Amino acid sequence: MTLRSGIDTIEISRLAEIRPAIRARFIQRVFTETETAQSRDNNDALSGVFAAKEAVSKALGTGIGFVHWRDIEIIHLPTGQPTVQLHGNAKLVADKLGLKEWSVSISHDRTKAIALAVALGE
Repeated sequence: MTLRSGIDTIEISRLAEIRPAIRARFIQRVFTETETAQSRDNNDALSGVFAAKEAVSKALGTGIGFVHWRDIEIIHLPTGQPTVQLHGNAKLVADKLGLKEWSVSISHDRTKAIALAVALGE
């Protein structure tokens, strides 16, 4: 059995302070259409998803680079539970490592978002 984990935290103000023109490009580069729609341009929600993507990339052992931002998708179920969907290079790495099951948790306080990702494999 393989067990991998990653964790990340981000200051919510980092997204709030980005200039509007740069913010639009950043959001388009980092987040999928579904993530953007679910977050409704809310800094807390976007920061949580951002931290979750970083946490997943750390669990994969790659960080962001070979695995691109949009290769990792954090989708919230109607219950609010975040889930992980992998695409492109992230899926290739996960398959190579035998990682089949993912769990992600996102939390916020007044100034920070934090996420933990855990992957289980054969």
